[in-house]
Amino acid sequence: MSKNVSIFDQPKPFKMIFFIELWERFGYYGLQGILAVFFVNQLGFSQQDSFVTFGAFAALVYGLVSVGGYVGDHVLGTKRTMIFGAIVLAAGYFLMGFSILEPRFIYFALGAIAVGNGLFKANPSSLLAKCYEEGDSRLDGAFTLYYMSINIGSLVSLSLSPVIAASFGYATAFVVCGLGLIASLISYVMFRKTVEGIGSDPDSKPMNPKHLAMVVAGTVVSTLICAWLLQNIFMANVVLGLIGVGVVSIFMKETFKVQGAARKKMIVAFVLMLQAIVFYVLYAQMPTSLNFFAIYNVRTEILGFNVNPVSLQALNPFWVVLCSPILAYLYTYYGSRGRDLSMPGKFTVGMFMCAFGFLSVAAAGLWFADEAGMVSVGWMVLVYLFQSLGELLISGLGLAMVASLVPQRLMGFTMGAWFLTQAASFIIGGYVASFSATPENVTDPLQTLPLYTEVFQNIGIVTLAVAVLMAITTPLLSRMMNAKDEETVAELATN
Repeated sequence: MSKNVSIFDQPKPFKMIFFIELWERFGYYGLQGILAVFFVNQLGFSQQDSFVTFGAFAALVYGLVSVGGYVGDHVLGTKRTMIFGAIVLAAGYFLMGFSILEPRFIYFALGAIAVGNGLFKANPSSLLAKCYEEGDSRLDGAFTLYYMSINIGSLVSLSLSPVIAASFGYATAFVVCGLGLIASLISYVMFRKTVEGIGSDPDSKPMNPKHLAMVVAGTVVSTLICAWLLQNIFMANVVLGLIGVGVVSIFMKETFKVQGAARKKMIVAFVLMLQAIVFYVLYAQMPTSLNFFAIYNVRTEILGFNVNPVSLQALNPFWVVLCSPILAYLYTYYGSRGRDLSMPGKFTVGMFMCAFGFLSVAAAGLWFADEAGMVSVGWMVLVYLFQSLGELLISGLGLAMVASLVPQRLMGFTMGAWFLTQAASFIIGGYVASFSATPENVTDPLQTLPLYTEVFQNIGIVTLAVAVLMAITTPLLSRMMNAKDEETVAELATN
């Protein structure tokens, strides 16, 4: 008989990693939720410039994760890099609050946040992956619950951050984001004993002062470079493109170093990362085009209460938190019986969900808007439900995919490469969102509705075509993912 495994039957370090990630994401999503609106309302950006600048910032945030993964694996150690990144992030958020008084510091603050996130982001998930043996059926469930921690943090911050900004000002909202990082650091201090003996090779050695000095100096220089790039968007895109080419080249070099089943698994990982780029382009619409659609064209009364339209982004983490335990249970239940859907299959179902989401909001604009050009908030609830299911099946499992398909020696680097797909996507997503940018001073719902409807319809159709192509290739990718070397098969046959 198959043994029933509880989704909550996780190693002791899971609790610590869960909470530090929860509070770090509280800080980041609090900023992300209001940043594009902040650019328009506070800095006087056009919507188009706001979306493109937001895309460049988000791309830097995720594009630097590969570097942080390398520093964690080979220089400071996973745990030290994670903590140092959290400190840099806290400094960035507090500087954002201060920069309301001194706007010239805003780009330096955003640069510090991008670098701090780069140092932090890959390392908690890399640490978590090291807690499981190969083939552990708890892995998908663990990463789904881990992903839930991200969304608990973002649910609270996306609900509160727009309200705090509207009631007490943007400076207060940014400072509250910084307090999330302080809570993350406290969580590490409280539970640090659970991760003794777990980490990368440098974690097991005394701190090397030269390595620390190099990382501190690199952090300062990188922050200054990011600040400059955010004021020179074209160069930011060029630099991120070069980083992308470098990471892909290293990944392909490592892929062709190995043979047989190991090579096939790395090829599958690469294809799934390409598919994830499409998802993250859609994800980038939430703080940009979908956000401004809610501001201009959605009636936001819920149960008689007027909801801040920017806070509707909290529907995404709300659905993720609600659906995560259900999917984690299904993965564990069917995985322990050998009947779970393959990773490429899950990615494909997720892409169909995203397509349905954008097609539904386009349908709302075409057929269900009232005479004033406004649609019911129920449509936003629906689009975020579809988008969140897609997120859980693609983004939520991306880290588990990397952990299961990539050799341990490349874990931190490949975690960073996974986040680099998000960097590429946010650049593309910023430009896609700019197609929905309304002309300056145009706020009439009857004028903005046709623009949003056309953009969302086109996004939905393209995504549906991608999902169909993914469905066609899923059987091949599943066979490659489950391939075994001939020597392994022969050994199993003799035993």
